[in-house]
Amino acid sequence: MSRMISRSKTIRAKNDGLIERGIPRAEDENPAYGSFEHILRVLDGLDSVYGNESAAPDSYATGEPLDGLILTLLSQNTNDKNRDAAYGSLRSIFPKWGDVARARTSEIARAIKSAGLGDIKAGRMKAILEKIAFDFKDYTLAAMKGWEAEKVREYLSSLHGIGPKTVACVMVFDLGLPAFPVDTHVARLSRRLGWADKKTPPEKIQDFLESIVPPERCGGGHLNMIEHGRAVCHARGGECGACAVNGICRRNIEKEPAE
Repeated sequence: MSRMISRSKTIRAKNDGLIERGIPRAEDENPAYGSFEHILRVLDGLDSVYGNESAAPDSYATGEPLDGLILTLLSQNTNDKNRDAAYGSLRSIFPKWGDVARARTSEIARAIKSAGLGDIKAGRMKAILEKIAFDFKDYTLAAMKGWEAEKVREYLSSLHGIGPKTVACVMVFDLGLPAFPVDTHVARLSRRLGWADKKTPPEKIQDFLESIVPPERCGGGHLNMIEHGRAVCHARGGECGACAVNGICRRNIEKEPAE
């Protein structure tokens, strides 16, 4: 799930306004699907609606990457509301990460119950905290702020239960490093836009986006795609008539059936 905070939407009206002004609806000389130009046009169109590329940094960014790592771990297989409730409960009961590390797995599981999969996530959390304390001599990942991106990716990927999407979230939101997390919304939009095949797994889509999207546009572009997936390009078909980029969307132009 995204690390963004939910906000009230005027998305349909904003999309309709962009469509009326022709941004970027023109179908003449459309760039090839998935080309650098095509991706930039889509990112521009979405940012005209959602504006996350110029928005203030994520309000959960605390300056401690470990906070972001645990927050994102809790987001796995649940929604933002449940994740936030679980994180708030966890930090209320265990104010310091050392407190979490010393707690019983069952106690942690109860604290994060709202996020679901409590026993699994609690076990992963304890294993992660144990390894971090051993490697960094404290419950912190602050030292990573001076690391190169690939070193960060390699270390985070070595942690129990941490996959490419979680790694990318910590990199882009907590360390200011270029990464493009791919959740269910980003994957769905990428396939419909023609950036990936229907069977392309999320980690391959992430590799592609990170190889082509300008680094400074990764975080905001990710958040814009999340919002668009929630507001307009739904899993069950989507509202193409209210989409500001449907003029350059493969699914709309080629009239592909719903997934």
